[in-house]
Amino acid sequence: MTVEVTTKRRSWLSYRLVMEPRLEEVPRWMSPLVSLGAIVVALIIGGVILVAVGGDPFATYAHIARASFGSLGVFSDTLVKATPLILVGLACTLAFRMRLWNIGAEGQFFVGAFGASAVVLTPLLPQETPRYVMIPAMMLMGFVAGALWGFVPGYLKAKLNVNEIITTLMMNYIAISWNNFFIFGVWSEGGFQMSPVFPKTAWLPRLADYARQVTLFRGLTAHLGLIIGLLAAVLVWFILYRSKWGYEIRLIGDNPQAARYAGVPMVRNTVLVMMLSGGLAGLAGMSEISGVVHRLQGAISPGYGFTGIIVAWLAKLNPFAVVLVSLLFGSLILAGREIQPSGIPKLIQGIILFMLIASEVLLRYRVRVVRVQEA
Repeated sequence: MTVEVTTKRRSWLSYRLVMEPRLEEVPRWMSPLVSLGAIVVALIIGGVILVAVGGDPFATYAHIARASFGSLGVFSDTLVKATPLILVGLACTLAFRMRLWNIGAEGQFFVGAFGASAVVLTPLLPQETPRYVMIPAMMLMGFVAGALWGFVPGYLKAKLNVNEIITTLMMNYIAISWNNFFIFGVWSEGGFQMSPVFPKTAWLPRLADYARQVTLFRGLTAHLGLIIGLLAAVLVWFILYRSKWGYEIRLIGDNPQAARYAGVPMVRNTVLVMMLSGGLAGLAGMSEISGVVHRLQGAISPGYGFTGIIVAWLAKLNPFAVVLVSLLFGSLILAGREIQPSGIPKLIQGIILFMLIASEVLLRYRVRVVRVQEA
């Protein structure tokens, strides 16, 4: 008698993915590891797209690295591009930590540039004013202008519960049109879309200015705005994690109901956080016109305000991580001048943002592979 034994082959269809909400607190190491993984996956996807259009991903990424970090000179240029991103990223970090979705950093950037320019072009101070007076005055006006621009959506949110995403986004267009009115008209130089060049007393000092004293600084374009950004990172960190106000901000962001029950002033904090966020973005605008272009013009931002949103999220709302992430995106902006088509760096930025948002699932859910029970 012959016994016939039949076996069933197991296939991948016998298994499925199960996502379970995480009940325990996520380990500290997991969040940065997931962010790093999101970047790696984004670069792989970007490489696949480059291959699909006939490009060489390895050559492209190598060129981005050389064009941004290949020498002291290009690294200095990367720092220049990273400087406004640091300030804008900090602006978004502060607002997002309280779950205020400030999408208006781009407009606050432009208004801050306008406020700083008004010191020179109105003029609020004569051109012969010493630099040690002119620069702080421009910083103050840039910060105040950005803070006032942030006050409007902050007040509407606090008093009338108006969606801050809509108001901040719409105010971007108003800010750009406001600047254009003065650039094309009141402050226009010969009818072009730019103002007259600022006097040198209104220029942020560059490393190249001290090349006579230190020959290593020759040709380096990094300016004082970088120091302002680093100091701002320390200040935002201190506010969020070493002050009573920072505790209130984090409590509102984590649990607004508990914050109300504890008597935390919601209206005041909403307005003040939006104003400080706008002020930091305005300070970024001041550093760009005073440290780089030395005049007010329309093309002063390649989208710093929107890139700052990606920077803040990729940094996991950590002020010090914002500095490092800003270097990464500063390198992409810098390399974008030499890569054709020029949209490749922006494509990579967009893929990174998408993968970063998608990676949040891994922090909220545990993914398991389970075998389907056969009937």
